[in-house]
Order: sequence, then C-alpha cells, then structure tokens
Amino acid sequence: QVQLVESGGGLVQAGGSLRLSCAASGRTFSRYAMGWFRQAPGKEREFVAAISWSVGSTYYADYADSVKGRFTISGNNAKNTVYLQMNSLKPEDAALYYCAARRFPTATMGPSDYDYWGQGTQVTVSS
Repeated sequence: QVQLVESGGGLVQAGGSLRLSCAASGRTFSRYAMGWFRQAPGKEREFVAAISWSVGSTYYADYADSVKGRFTISGNNAKNTVYLQMNSLKPEDAALYYCAARRFPTATMGPSDYDYWGQGTQVTVSS
C-alpha cells in the first residue's frame, strides 16, 4: 500500500509560481512511476507531468504540451517526495492537483493506469 500526501497549493496571481510536493510512504518509492494530474470543475482529470524511474535515482520526465517549458517535475528518493514546480501560471492552470503512483517504474498519461492517489491540493490562479 502507498499513501500520498500533496501540499503546496494556494492562490497565486497569473504569472506567478507555486511548488507542489507529494510525500509518499509505504512501498519502494523508486520502483513506482509518479505522476501529477489535475481536474478543473466540470472537466475530466488530465495528465500534467510524470517521472519514470531508470537506474538508481535516475529518472526521466514527461509533460503535457500545455505545461511544457513552464512546469518541472522532480523526484527525491531519499525523501520519498515528488515535486512539481509551476512557473508562469495561467488562469487555465487552476484546478485540483493530484499526485498519483503507478506500480510500475514507467509512467503513462492515463489516469486509469495509476494505482494510488492523494487527496489533491487546490491551485487557484487569479487574472
């Protein structure tokens, strides 16, 4: 079993930055692909970014086109934590952001491929 706890959401003006954190506990962190998803009211949950683990603490990242160049995902094995640095935020980035873990080292973009989810952290962007 894996428990995920997100933090770092809040209210920010357009153009501002936030850093989300996802603390994981339970199973072997480095063998689980980790992803960030978001869901705005009335919309489906969508992929934001994910990391796939390679050898040791090496990982590679994937991003949704809408956040490329603005968001950066990173992982810290020692702390069992995944981060999402969000810069140049736009009003359309506002959503409930979820951290998710997949019981395989390779990430995917489909929410249904993930086995564990956090409760979410709210991001609000004012224009």
